[in-house]
Amino acid sequence: MQPRIRIVALSLIVVFCFNCLAGNPQSGSYSNTPVTLQDYLRLAALNNAGLKAEFEQWKAALEQIPQAKALPDPRFTYGYFIEEVETRVGPQRHMFDIMQTFPWFGTIEARTDQATATAKAAYKRYNAKKLQLFQQVKHAFYEYDYLAKAIRITEQNLELMIHFEEVARTRYATATTTHPDVIHAQIELAILEDRLKSLQELKPSITARLNSILNRSISSDLPWPESPKYQFVSVEFRELQAVIQRNNPNLQAVAYEIEAARNGEKLAKKNSYPDIGIGLSYIDTAHALASGVDDSGKDPFIAMISLNLPIWTDSYKAARRQATAHVRQKVQEKVQMENTLYARGQELLYELYDGDRKIRLYGDVVIPKVKEMLTVSEAAYKAGKIDFLSLIDAQRMLLKYELYRERLTSENAQRLAELESLAGTDMYGIATSRAASN
Repeated sequence: MQPRIRIVALSLIVVFCFNCLAGNPQSGSYSNTPVTLQDYLRLAALNNAGLKAEFEQWKAALEQIPQAKALPDPRFTYGYFIEEVETRVGPQRHMFDIMQTFPWFGTIEARTDQATATAKAAYKRYNAKKLQLFQQVKHAFYEYDYLAKAIRITEQNLELMIHFEEVARTRYATATTTHPDVIHAQIELAILEDRLKSLQELKPSITARLNSILNRSISSDLPWPESPKYQFVSVEFRELQAVIQRNNPNLQAVAYEIEAARNGEKLAKKNSYPDIGIGLSYIDTAHALASGVDDSGKDPFIAMISLNLPIWTDSYKAARRQATAHVRQKVQEKVQMENTLYARGQELLYELYDGDRKIRLYGDVVIPKVKEMLTVSEAAYKAGKIDFLSLIDAQRMLLKYELYRERLTSENAQRLAELESLAGTDMYGIATSRAASN
């Protein structure tokens, strides 16, 4: 396949994938106002300026391949004899030379392989950028989702406190409690109203962050997101390590960069050999002044060959040492990247498992017990068996634990998004495949 055709084909494939990811606008499945997480990912893939820049960088790297394959431009030389050189067959008036230079054997192949590996590395960097972008989208999305839940929980607790204030007022009106209970309820109401206002005023900053990722106007309003169902993904570290090694695009990019560096090392060795030039020279000759001369006015043709002389060996040796050092640098860079990715993956797995345990603890045990305690405390307060501060403490505990559970859920979703960025694939798919194989 010709380089230009390959470039166009790859570009069409990427555009097709974008369209598949975004959906068909005419089918009604695509909206400029995102609600679900998939909506946000579609818009980010289509509109994010940073991802577009990375895509153009990959296209620019592809254009280097046909340049690497090309021979040097032929050189044409024209000479005019200011004083005509008289020869036996006539005076020479003009000279025309054309010369084509050919690099040493294997130079073009090494240069093309280097450009191809560099283009492949750029494509992997583009994939890494897309994964990083999706991680940013998910992180901001789950923050927005947490804010919506926090506002809802705070509003529910505010309604609950209004109810408790009415209970305190009723008991005060019947002289079964003292006025400080009503004051305590009003103080708690003011605190909850202030907390709710702070949460509501946080919305523009989070939507601005999301809009910037989607390349939309910062002030554009975004509806509350459709909250995804929480799911825990069980992954073993060895399994994660193998997936990172196999799929992480940054690791793959460095592997291609190592390949490009090794081809650069070959190229540095080839550069110490001469380039070969093959050419043809033509001299325009007029007719001889004397009559009867054989071959009078015959124009001569001269076959030529040229070699450059790579005599400055120190510079070529330095270039080879430089290329070898570049290979070693890329190899060590890959080793360090693997170590960093594995260590971060281990940390994320611990945080995921720890967070999931706490989510289940608070969702299945703590919060139901606190709600039960709150119901019992309200009944006890109405019966005059406990004071109003004990009732408020139970309500505070419920608000605290409900918000904490939602915070844990949001953070676990964000950790999973980072883990998928490291693994270069969907973690649910890994868990499903393992379950099916088992």
